[in-house]
Amino acid sequence: MPVRLSYRITTADVAQALRARDARVPAGRRKRLLLIVFGVLLLAFGGLAAMGDGPLTQPLAVLGGGVLLLVLTFFGPQLTARAFAGLLAKAGETTAVVDDAGLSVSTADTQSRINWAAQPMYTETADTFVTLGVAKRAVAMTILPKRGVEDPAEVDRLRALLDRNLRKL
Repeated sequence: MPVRLSYRITTADVAQALRARDARVPAGRRKRLLLIVFGVLLLAFGGLAAMGDGPLTQPLAVLGGGVLLLVLTFFGPQLTARAFAGLLAKAGETTAVVDDAGLSVSTADTQSRINWAAQPMYTETADTFVTLGVAKRAVAMTILPKRGVEDPAEVDRLRALLDRNLRKL
């Protein structure tokens, strides 16, 4: 029996989904590690250059670059989600139907059918389920907020449906 959700995607949903994806997908973990490592290295080089006569002529720029990378590490998902705010507002109310064949998602302007093979994994956050498809050069995801179900018992049915058809990360 299908599970039906009706909701409006918020920037908080997108930020939470991006954080979950980055924490559970290898490419996301590598990106986070690289941002931290290069951010710390830039802070160290900039700090050393500011204290002495190092080869760097602009130590404040290097320090600023390090700070920027560290800020992106921790606030990147929120910044990315805010960039989608206009699109989310335009999409309006979203209806999703999840069944054994996959997901059907409809907004004011679009309709799409996503089979399980296209997004073969999922993760759960406190407020959402996020289905993920990871190709070599792209990451697809569908956000299913738990608040979208009419009855709280539907959340357990949705989780069981996802467990039957997808690999949980």
